[in-house]
Amino acid sequence: MNEHEDDRPAVPDPGDESPAPAETGDPTRAGFIALIGAPNAGKSTLLNQLVGTKVSIVTHKVQTTRAIVRGIAMHGSSQLIFVDTPGIFKPKRRLDRAMVDTAWSGARDADLTAFLIDARKGIDDEAERIIDRLADMPGPKTLVLNKIDVTKRDELLALAQAANDRLPFAETFMVSALNGDGVAAILDHFAKAVPEGPWLFPEDQPSDLPMRLLAAEITREKLFERLHQELPYVSTVETEQWQDRKDGAVRIEQTIYVERDSQKSIVLGKQGRTIKAISQAARTEIAGIIEAPVHLFLFVKVRENWADDPERYREMGLEFPR
Repeated sequence: MNEHEDDRPAVPDPGDESPAPAETGDPTRAGFIALIGAPNAGKSTLLNQLVGTKVSIVTHKVQTTRAIVRGIAMHGSSQLIFVDTPGIFKPKRRLDRAMVDTAWSGARDADLTAFLIDARKGIDDEAERIIDRLADMPGPKTLVLNKIDVTKRDELLALAQAANDRLPFAETFMVSALNGDGVAAILDHFAKAVPEGPWLFPEDQPSDLPMRLLAAEITREKLFERLHQELPYVSTVETEQWQDRKDGAVRIEQTIYVERDSQKSIVLGKQGRTIKAISQAARTEIAGIIEAPVHLFLFVKVRENWADDPERYREMGLEFPR
């Protein structure tokens, strides 16, 4: 690998070998399941639970997921490719429009759709708009009520009934994406629901996300965790260099882009303490994922109006809305 390798998946690529056949005697199945919902419904947390490892970043900041992230779960003889989409909300800016368009594109292209609702919020205006649009989407739709660990049972039953009255769902599940309750039932359901056919990815590959992009997303997660309210969510991170060293370590250079000098000062922190803490947290997590020592170098640059730059959208895997 050289420092410009862009396509390494989130686990070592086993080469050009085809995925191994199932050993159960059952026919192999494979399919794409889109996870749709409003911002902070818990899609990324649920995706990580379904896959069994981290493939999508999770923060308390809304609209964290920007591009489509695919997590791959093996369940019996079925390969389930879950598509984590950006939260669907009423767009106000160009970046917002790109994210919402990407979410609906993910739903249209999937074999099945899972609509996730934050059970604490119920069917609010955002959920209503999604349900109305889902009615016109092809393919079976499943309802997933999330955060059952903090919602009363009678409220859950009433919410499930109300949602199905608006749009009949093929199945309804109640889960806690945070602790994993109910996740096994979802896997059982989709393992039977996806079409028969060969597996589309090696069975030990949890994501098709290139490692450089996942590393940038992890740093962005730590950035938001550290600063949260202080930094606009339009800030972004790009992996500029990725170099495997002879001693087995990996040298990574990343740039954090902000829109104003005042935001740069916030990211750096007094005497560089904030960016040092962000770097340490990101380095530790990236090293754990790739199972190698990591030397991470972070830089902060001001790029005014980057959210109107088509190149930045390509970096994030988004279509640039005209």
